[in-house]
Amino acid sequence: MLLLCAFLVGLVAGLRSMLAPAIVSWSARLGLLDIEQTFMALMTYRITVLVFTVLAVCELVVDKLPTTPSRKQLVPFVIRILSGGLVGATVGASGGKLILGLIFGVIGAVAGTLGGAAARAKLAAAFHRDFPAAILEDIAAIAIAIFAVRLA
Repeated sequence: MLLLCAFLVGLVAGLRSMLAPAIVSWSARLGLLDIEQTFMALMTYRITVLVFTVLAVCELVVDKLPTTPSRKQLVPFVIRILSGGLVGATVGASGGKLILGLIFGVIGAVAGTLGGAAARAKLAAAFHRDFPAAILEDIAAIAIAIFAVRLA
C-alpha cells in the first residue's frame, strides 16, 4: 500500500510539480507521515513547508497563463521527476522504504506528466478553452495527494 501511495504522490508531482511536495510536507509536519527519525525529516521543517506552500500557490497561478511552457519540455519534465522522487521518497521513508518510494514516485511523476498533459488537452478541447481544464486538473491533483497521504 505504501508504494501505491508513493506512486500516487509522484503522479501528483507530474500534474503539479510543487503542489505534491507542499501537501506531503504539510502532512509530515502535521504528523500524518512518520518521518521524524529519517533523512526525510527535513520535509517537516517550518521553512520547508513555507517554501513549498508558496511555490505551490505560485504554480497554481502561473499554470493558467498562456505563456507557461509545456510540462513535457525538458526542464519542466525534469523538475516533475525530481519532485516525484522527493515526495515518493518521503512517503516511502514513513514505512522504511525510502529508495523504493523514490522509484515509485519517479514512475508516478512520469505517468502524471504524460497522462496529465493528454487528459488536460482532451478536457480543454471539450471545453473549447484551457482554463476550466486547468481548474479540474488542480482539483484532481489536490484530491489525489490528500487521498494518498491519508492512505499511507
